[in-house]
Amino acid sequence: MKKHLVLYKKLSPTLMARLQEQAQVTLIETLDAAGLNALRQALPSADGLLGASLRLDAELLDLAPRLRAVASVSVGVDNYDIDYLTQRRILLSNTPDVLTETTADTGFALILATARRVVELANLVRAGQWQRNIGPAHFGTDVHGKTLGIIGMGRIGEALAQRGHFGFGMPLIYHSTRPKPAVEQRFNAQYRSLEQLLEEADFICLTLPLTERTQGLIGAREFALMRPESIFINISRGKVVDEAALIEALQQRRIRGAGLDVFEREPLDHDSPLLQLPNVVATPHIGSATHETREAMARCAVDNLLAALAGQRPPNLVNPAAWTGPRP
Repeated sequence: MKKHLVLYKKLSPTLMARLQEQAQVTLIETLDAAGLNALRQALPSADGLLGASLRLDAELLDLAPRLRAVASVSVGVDNYDIDYLTQRRILLSNTPDVLTETTADTGFALILATARRVVELANLVRAGQWQRNIGPAHFGTDVHGKTLGIIGMGRIGEALAQRGHFGFGMPLIYHSTRPKPAVEQRFNAQYRSLEQLLEEADFICLTLPLTERTQGLIGAREFALMRPESIFINISRGKVVDEAALIEALQQRRIRGAGLDVFEREPLDHDSPLLQLPNVVATPHIGSATHETREAMARCAVDNLLAALAGQRPPNLVNPAAWTGPRP
């Protein structure tokens, strides 16, 4: 009897056909009220789940007594109750590596756009307000040669460091859970405490995961340590930052500007004060949003899910404590 897979993310025809060759597939196309109701109805017979952007907690998992594997089409796994999944020996996998370069591209795009005030000045042109040569009131700030501070030196942090060091000649400082000698040697980087980094960096970039330790890591105290010339970039998770404190720092010009791809609440409320500030570049969580990368992420998730349901250890297993060896 074929396994039953429940997808709450639409896949390309090629990947969908691959799954349908090996399993019965139920696709939930949207996660609105009707879609969530359909998901709840499908869970009791589900052997595997694949999707993203859904909070998969114990309440939903309890509806799926047969569930053996969950394949997330993401790197971040803060939407999942990992302890409960592990307790039930449900294998959770994610999609690292394939989105590293694309997300780093997004981070550097935000650095450049915020430093050179690209969105603000492009809107000025669109509004027909470019009537004379741009003067000091609309000048931006250089990126080349400025100090890049990266908080969280994982795969994406290293890819961002590569762009800054080799492409823009930026002195590099970083903060992570521990010093990384290989990173320091490759990029001539220097380890700093969080406080030292905030005080020294011209560009402060967050590339760390959301965990209990990192939630609210950057708040009023941290923004007070930054210099008025600092530009703050977040491509990690919105809840790593106290958004109210960020808004106040921007409004009071305690920092020069911010480039944000993630927010405490997504989608961002249309009346958020962030959208009223000219020194903010806000994008709709597009870190990995290219055709090529999203397909690679989905393909990786399919590989993970099929491996798990074949009784094999998924290539990108998040909760290894749930692995008890090959299963029929």
